[in-house]
Amino acid sequence: MRKFLLKSLLRLLAALPLACALGAAVGGFLSIVPNRRRRTARINLELCFPEMSAAARRRLLRRNLMEFGKSFAELGALWTLDRENLSRLVRATSGEDQLRREMQRGKGLILAAPHLGAWEVVGIYCSMRYPMTSLYRVPPRSQMADLIRAARERFGARLVPTDNVGIRALYKALARGEMVGILPDQVPSTRGASVFAPFFGIPASTMVLLSRLAIKTDAPVVFAYAERLPRCLSYHMHFVPAPAEINRGSVESSAAVLNNMVEKCARALPEQYQWTYKRFRVRPPGAKAFY
Repeated sequence: MRKFLLKSLLRLLAALPLACALGAAVGGFLSIVPNRRRRTARINLELCFPEMSAAARRRLLRRNLMEFGKSFAELGALWTLDRENLSRLVRATSGEDQLRREMQRGKGLILAAPHLGAWEVVGIYCSMRYPMTSLYRVPPRSQMADLIRAARERFGARLVPTDNVGIRALYKALARGEMVGILPDQVPSTRGASVFAPFFGIPASTMVLLSRLAIKTDAPVVFAYAERLPRCLSYHMHFVPAPAEINRGSVESSAAVLNNMVEKCARALPEQYQWTYKRFRVRPPGAKAFY
């Protein structure tokens, strides 16, 4: 019954022209009442944009929470529309020609999709065009997990768990010359799965998986994000190649390049980055907690 209700809600949002406006209104409400999301985003913006005036940060916080609300409202369309209608939502692309050239090298490609813009669009768009394997962290509610997995795999993507089985699947996909998708800005929960690397000048717990894949396979790394356009439910796909240094040296130096690329993308579209996420919740030993 719960699964049926979830599917019905998604279909309703997909058919509701004002879904995005509703999401923006919810986000606007979150920006004026005390809540956990607003507090986290405010702290992150203070940490990452100290040069910005307090008034400018307040304006950015409001816009960011409105985009946060839109990110949920758009899921009805993204998880239920067919290939033709979804393809129409991507109105422009930048950098895809270079992505195609990198794929033709035969080493596979690591697609790093930060939590920026409509990150669900990135996996959907690429899975319609390229053979793709992506890491997938299973949500705690199994019914929701089934729904999300079916939505993300419906155009050919293969989702694998964030464990040793899934990691081996990523290596095999790269060996076949395919694309693998990773969210590079989540704080790893497994011991030994992270190093500290600067992010907006602050030491941040950073995944080592992407760096190990890049160093061991020499597969090119391309960062991708889907910019949500002003009228909503239409997007501009951006593909930004990482410098070759991400494939060289130590895991620590590669992780620094990774964070620099995420920062570059976030600075290009700061109102659509997921500042509501506690990116700095893991601190170096002895360092003061931010949240």
